[in-house]
Amino acid sequence: MKEILVNFRRSHTKHTPLSINGAAVQGVDSTIFLGLHVTEDLSWSNNTASLARKANQRFYLLRKLIRVPIPIMSTFYRGAKKSILTSCITVWYGAGTASCCRTLLQDPAAHCESS
Repeated sequence: MKEILVNFRRSHTKHTPLSINGAAVQGVDSTIFLGLHVTEDLSWSNNTASLARKANQRFYLLRKLIRVPIPIMSTFYRGAKKSILTSCITVWYGAGTASCCRTLLQDPAAHCESS
């Protein structure tokens, strides 16, 4: 078993290890929960990097559709790439830094506040 500890205190103190039925539970720095990369400090850089990597894989397929009519390309973009970029956006976008937003969005000035 593994655990992730998110500490909201100003002073980070060492916590005693959790044990269940006498067995120690291993602590981890990050985990993936429902496709969302969560770190113990709640920074979203791992999540952003993962989303950008997945979106770029889909972008390769979009470039291969260069001779396809625009409506079909647009449908493919919305279904394949945009769905990746907006997955769990209500969770991480508000706490995302400007650099995270620039990584994912075309026009960061229109969508992000500087951090």
